[in-house]
Amino acid sequence: MPARRKVLGAVLALLLVTAVAVVGWRWWSGRDTTDLQRAMALAPADGQRFSFTDWAGVRAELGSEVDADSFDDEVNALLDEAFDADLASTSALVESAETLQSRYGFSPASLEWELFSQGEAGAVAILEVADGGVADVAERLTELGYDEPADETGVWTGGDTLLAQIGGVTPVLAHVALDEDRGLVLASDNVDYLRGLVEEDDTGLSGLDDDGVDAAVDAAGEPVTAAVYTGDHVCRALAMAQADPADAAEGERLVDEAGGVHPLTGFVMGTQPGGDVRVAMALEDEDRARADADARATLAAGPAPGQGGDFADRFELGRVAAEGAVVTMELEPTPGSYVLSDLSTGPVLFATC
Repeated sequence: MPARRKVLGAVLALLLVTAVAVVGWRWWSGRDTTDLQRAMALAPADGQRFSFTDWAGVRAELGSEVDADSFDDEVNALLDEAFDADLASTSALVESAETLQSRYGFSPASLEWELFSQGEAGAVAILEVADGGVADVAERLTELGYDEPADETGVWTGGDTLLAQIGGVTPVLAHVALDEDRGLVLASDNVDYLRGLVEEDDTGLSGLDDDGVDAAVDAAGEPVTAAVYTGDHVCRALAMAQADPADAAEGERLVDEAGGVHPLTGFVMGTQPGGDVRVAMALEDEDRARADADARATLAAGPAPGQGGDFADRFELGRVAAEGAVVTMELEPTPGSYVLSDLSTGPVLFATC
């Protein structure tokens, strides 16, 4: 083969690889991974509490045909149905849905998914929009009065005054960054925090490096909505120490009777398609997971001090299993109960550390 043809072939191959790397992110990242896994791969390294909503999944679950062109009353109807099905409690956007739909170019009616990350340093909403949607969002931000960044990887600054002028929008949208290659919108009320995330590397977010969270997320199935906690956070947020003294004492007694439990290193509670809820609790090793499986099953089938009544009032406990270092529980909500929104805040006895 002539040298010139070889060079040309090498150049074309390099261009092809580059094109796949830039515009094919959604294709390769979607192989054998769930939306929750893909979202968490973008989570800030300092995040501790994560709220995930698969809006495309919510719309499919409810049989909704709303989209970016739907009217406000149609979007509100979607949200009403989502609340009734306990599929909207993890979102940071629902109170702003009408304004987002009419003025920002995205909303629960058109987003693919939403991940809201909270940590000590700040909070950020990471949103995947439909193909080609980021360019439209940029035009909308200009029209709304956001200050455009000097380069495409910068932050569009708005602030409280601008949000007050716009009206009906969450403070999380005070400042915005766009990642057109990956179809992402990032938003935060803290401009310095958002700038730090965007400038952290060429892709904007480095991802959470937490083995316990990774293990729990991997075992969480394909949730439509989910609450995800690091080990430190779950051991604070869902701890029985939050209960009043009488309930805390009762919880301690029940844990002792069940055989005791070990600290969690990661936690996911997610509503699956069809309405059942899966809980995934990561521990330090397989031995601790096996030891905890029976104890936590016993706790999840009994009284719910701090919550009131019994867990059986809220759900029917299904399969509980220890696989590797993760304990999973299958919960079937009783009619009219809101298991995810009810139990994703503490105290929760079966998730105690």
